[in-house]
Parts: sequence; structure tokens; C-alpha cells
Amino acid sequence: MTSSQPKMNTAFGRRGFLKATGVAGAAAALSALMGQTAMAAEGRRNGVDTMQAPNNGGYGPLQPAPGGELLLPAGFSYVAFGQTGTPLSDGTPTPAMHDGMAAFAGANGMINLVRNHENSQGAAFGENPYDPNAAGGTTNLVFDPNKMELVAAYPSLTGTIRNCAGGPTPNGTWLTCEETFSGLDTDTPHGYVFEVPADATSPVDAVPIKEMGRFTHEAVAVDPATGIVYQTEDRGTSGFYRFIPNDRDNLTAGGRLQMMAIKGQPKYDTRFSQQAGQPLPVEWVDINDPDPDSTDTLAVFKQGHEQGGALFDRLEGAWYGDGSVYINSTSGGDAGLGQVWRYTPGGNNGNGKSSLSSMSSSRSSNARQDAGGKLELVYESTDPEVLESPDNLCVSPNTGGLVLCEDGSGKDLLRGVTTDGRIFDLAELNSDNTSEFAGATFSPDGKILFFNVQTPGITYAITGPWQNGAL
Repeated sequence: MTSSQPKMNTAFGRRGFLKATGVAGAAAALSALMGQTAMAAEGRRNGVDTMQAPNNGGYGPLQPAPGGELLLPAGFSYVAFGQTGTPLSDGTPTPAMHDGMAAFAGANGMINLVRNHENSQGAAFGENPYDPNAAGGTTNLVFDPNKMELVAAYPSLTGTIRNCAGGPTPNGTWLTCEETFSGLDTDTPHGYVFEVPADATSPVDAVPIKEMGRFTHEAVAVDPATGIVYQTEDRGTSGFYRFIPNDRDNLTAGGRLQMMAIKGQPKYDTRFSQQAGQPLPVEWVDINDPDPDSTDTLAVFKQGHEQGGALFDRLEGAWYGDGSVYINSTSGGDAGLGQVWRYTPGGNNGNGKSSLSSMSSSRSSNARQDAGGKLELVYESTDPEVLESPDNLCVSPNTGGLVLCEDGSGKDLLRGVTTDGRIFDLAELNSDNTSEFAGATFSPDGKILFFNVQTPGITYAITGPWQNGAL
């Protein structure tokens, strides 16, 4: 994702953790990954990269795929669609800067995709804009998995700025985040989260969810057991937040915004001198003014930090799985190459189930009783050849392996991570294009992997023998 913060020599952005079969399995695999990181430099000196998964994750080396645009493992193929400038179903040109995305089950066997566009100022690309002078937003795509083709596409949210990442909700909607904080010198402030139904066929009413906070948003991850929405902030000084909704089925009904703090260690700095696997007990401090009347881009962060909130360095990707939320600190770590953290809520037992009582009878209030939980560093890169600046990601519904989108200064790829913590190449552009990859998301049945290349703006769908390897 393009960030307002300067990149630190990024070569690629990928997530060096794994979402394995349960917390115990995940912890073992993540420990293996840490050990492999320590061995990686020595392995390369001996001509062997110990971080690479055997046989490239079980799929074999990349090679030109039919059509020629991508390099994929043998047996895989792709279709390309949704290019910048191509007409949407209402004739509107498809906006540029394809970014975060999620896939949902649609009607009649179709797949609904909601796709972000990380554009900034300019004319809104569709009707009903939040701000007519903002060019970002989302488009909704209807994809036929049997014919492997796009059948319809619509503008679905218009007039926002820098829609970077976001996240799906259990209610079949997409939360799209503005990676900006424009001052109040205009009539239309920005820096909010908006909700978009996956089945929208025209621009929705753009309602900012103000109590979720006004800051430089990046991604969200929703705990399906509690409805709590976890949020990342993409700044050099950033916090990790949670929004406890009054009504999990209506986020605009308000709620409580909080920032993570480490118990007994106020203003804890996660950026340096961290130890993988060392649990840090968590508490949450309230943000009293989530929508500040201020031009200070760190107005929300400062409220939490002054109360002891923890400090991160550029939080980007977020993903919920196995009862935990995984987040990337893109520039964190002693080497500044990136960290992956895992937060496990105190009310979760590690298998995606919550110990909160009576969720069905009082889904909004019981979430407030969630205990603090724990934060653990699961991976920190010390070698840019192994991992540098991890960005967004998705988890395979087939195996729990990961797909990582690179966003660096050199040529980017899609990378995979096996359930024993080894990295492999999954897809590469068969050209010199150095644009970032973004928006990786599997179809609900795990058969199709969708992703975006931001510039010139194109969406791909790849299929193949997933059962042969780690995804």
C-alpha cells in the first residue's frame, strides 16, 4: 500500500507468520520460522536458502503461464480483468490505483468482490459522493467462477481519499479505510472508515463511521465472535485500536474506541529490543474524542499514548484467524525491516470461539467485557533478503497458509508462507513492472485467488492445483 510515510528501502512486503491449525500449531510453526530466520544468512553463504519452502511450497518453480502476463507454478492459469479505464456497467471508467479487496459469496453462485482505489484529490468517479473533490472509493465486481469472467462492475463508494486497505465483516460488508487525515480547513474532513455492502450495484450513501476514529487508517480485522473491530494506523508513530460497537450489526450506531497498552509498562515501545514469543499482557485505554476537531494528524494517537498506549512503527495489514488478530508493523524491529505481531483477546480460547457469555442474547454489551488478552511478537526480520516491510495479506481457507503482497522499491511478487513457516514464490509479473501487489483474497471456497497490481491497475484471478502445495 502506498503510504504517507517514506519507505525504508523496501524490497517486498510479506508476512512472516503463519495461521496454522490452531494456536498451538501456529506457535510451533512460528517458532520454526524464527529459527529459520537465524539460519537464513548462513544458508545463503553456503548456497542454500533455508527460508525457502521445499519445491517452492510444493508447487515447483515459477514459469510463464498461458497468456504471458504472469509467472506462475506449473498447472496454474489466470484471467485478467477490471483494468483501469475499462467501462463499468454504468459506463463509468474504472478508477485507477487498485488496492485492498475481499471476496464474498454472491447470488446464483457468483462471487462478489469489493475493491479499493487509493486515489486522492480530484473529481469523484461516481454519483452520490462523500466529497465531490475526492477521487478515491470502491468498486464492486461480480465474477462468474464457472466461466472465469467478470460479468458486472459498479461504482459502490465515491468521494473518499486514499482507500488503501480495509477488511470484510461477518455481515457480508467491506469496511474501507481512508489512509489520510486531512485538516478541518475544508467542509469535508477525511480520515474515516466507511461500510460498503458486497452486493451494492450503485454508489451507497457514504456515511463515515466517526466513532471508529479519525486517523490515518490502514486495515481492519473483525472478531466474528464478538463483533469487535480491530484497526491499524499507518504512521511512523502509530497505535493499535479496537472499536467496541453498540450494535455489531450497525456500526454507525456508535461505540467505544480504545487503544492498546501493555500492562505495567506505559507507553511501551514495540519497535526495538523485542523478543519473539514473549507474551505481553494487554489492557485497553479509552479514546475520549475519536473524532477530534483538530488539524493534528496524530490527535487520536496522542490521546491514547498519553494514557500509556503502546507505540508501533507503521501498522499496515491486519487479519483475523484462529481466535487471534495478526498485524504487520511495516518498519518495526531493530533493523527497521518489519515485525509481525499476534494479538489474542482474553475472551478467546484460541480456536476462534469466545468465552463471552450470552452473545446471542446481548451481542453488543457482552463484547465490552472482553479481557485484555496478550500481544506476542511472532516474527521480526533481520535480513532484507528474507523479509522487508511486510504489508497486507490473506489466509488460505484450504490450509491456513498465507499469501503475502509485496510493496517495495524493487520488483514485487506474491509470496506464500507454509504452515511450517517457510516462504515461497507464488506469482510474479512477466515484465519489468515494479508496482505493488495488493488485495489478495481467496474465493469463499478456496478455489480462486484474486489480487491486484496497483499500477496500471488490474485484477487477476488465478486457479490451479492448490492441493499440491501449501495453499
